[in-house]
Amino acid sequence: MTPYIWQTDNLTQALASLNPTWHNANDFTQSTRITTDTRKIEKGDVFLALKGDNFDGHDYVATAFDKGASLAITSRAVGDFAQIVVDDTRLALGQLGKYRRDVHPNLTVIALTGSSGKTTTKEMLGAIFGQFAPTLTTRGNLNNDLGVPMMLLELTDEHEFAVMELGANHVGEIAYTAGLVSPDVACVLNIGTAHLGEFGGRENIARTKAEIFSALGADGVAVLPFGDEFFDFLKDESAKFTEQYITFGERAERPDKALDFSKLSQAEIDELSTLDSVLIMGDVFADDVDCASTHSDFELTVNLAIDELDSTDVHLPFVGEHNVVNALASTAIATALGVPLDKIKSGLERATPPKGRLTRLSFGEHTLIDDTYNANPNSIHMAGKVLANESGQKILVLGDIGELGDEAVSEHGKLGQTLATLDIDHVLTVGTLMKHCTESLNGIRGNSEHFANKADLLEKLKTLLNEPSVVLFKGSRSATMETLIHDLTQPVSE
Repeated sequence: MTPYIWQTDNLTQALASLNPTWHNANDFTQSTRITTDTRKIEKGDVFLALKGDNFDGHDYVATAFDKGASLAITSRAVGDFAQIVVDDTRLALGQLGKYRRDVHPNLTVIALTGSSGKTTTKEMLGAIFGQFAPTLTTRGNLNNDLGVPMMLLELTDEHEFAVMELGANHVGEIAYTAGLVSPDVACVLNIGTAHLGEFGGRENIARTKAEIFSALGADGVAVLPFGDEFFDFLKDESAKFTEQYITFGERAERPDKALDFSKLSQAEIDELSTLDSVLIMGDVFADDVDCASTHSDFELTVNLAIDELDSTDVHLPFVGEHNVVNALASTAIATALGVPLDKIKSGLERATPPKGRLTRLSFGEHTLIDDTYNANPNSIHMAGKVLANESGQKILVLGDIGELGDEAVSEHGKLGQTLATLDIDHVLTVGTLMKHCTESLNGIRGNSEHFANKADLLEKLKTLLNEPSVVLFKGSRSATMETLIHDLTQPVSE
């Protein structure tokens, strides 16, 4: 793909709001890449000097030029190098990314956020839209105020679609990044407890996630989780910016709230009055869901036409009911952009799970499930449900959940109560917080054991592998639970 060319005129235009001044401008002609990491500098690159709490990129400007940089973007003049001095280099990165997106008028942008499922949904969308044209998707965890513009800088003129994952650990971050990407479709997958510590409650998480709608124009489409507790709030927030929305999933409602009784016979009313709730469907929903150990089968239905439903059977190469919901979200997004259902089906069926997201590997007569990429209470519950559907001995290995703030102890305790309802033989935990999960679980079922360190847990795990077993590993990124998989499967070197 043809890279974008940065020159003095478009750099000046992109950074106009930050009072750019040039130093030794004649020493610079053009560049095709902007980077913030001197370790990755290539000849001709532009080096953008970020400043953080524990580092200052300005200290490495000389190093960048030694490695071949042709220009630096700084917030103070450094030596006699070719450079643009701006008010704030962090904001400069954002403005450069926004400029790159804005000069790409034919690009269709999808922005998505949520407490869980973002990466998997992003991969599904990449597979759907990649059938039509080059599609840029967020790489790794580049979903914050630095990562989003870094991804936008990777746009080429050949890209026709971009799927941008927006994360947040403070109020206002998604509003900022959504403004950079200017989405045509914006989706909130769910409101959970990830980053609960930073936000102080699920209501604040919902408010922060809803910021994604603030960058939608009147023609933009909001995609909303129909079964989420915060659906009504999200719908109201999106309506401030666009009247267009599509829902996915299902939810239970009281019969008198879900149905218009004035249009029913007395016999129908009497029958419905005996029920506590009825299940009502969003615009996109699944029927006949069958979650196996390596895939999920379901009937996918889109209900946007007045007189008929559009349905197809999907063989999804992802496991777990939560991934079926992610597929529904992907379908709603694609439908909002006019993708026909047969193409949505083929895209979903060719998508591949990202590493560390319920990835299966064989270990002798056992199956190991690597779900170590990250964790929050809801995603651990979903992973536990996947494990509970397996055959053989079922062992769940858990590390601490981070970023829960003052609710960390209580959330781990609640998790133990939730896991106690699942058909799992052994739950092995490690970490200062996971002991509360074990204590809570053992108060109900007594099938959990907590360990002071990973080495002790590993020795216990080895003793349990005396019969065909399925072992699922999960924890927050900070827990690095993938090291247990490595130590279990790799032979000890002499």
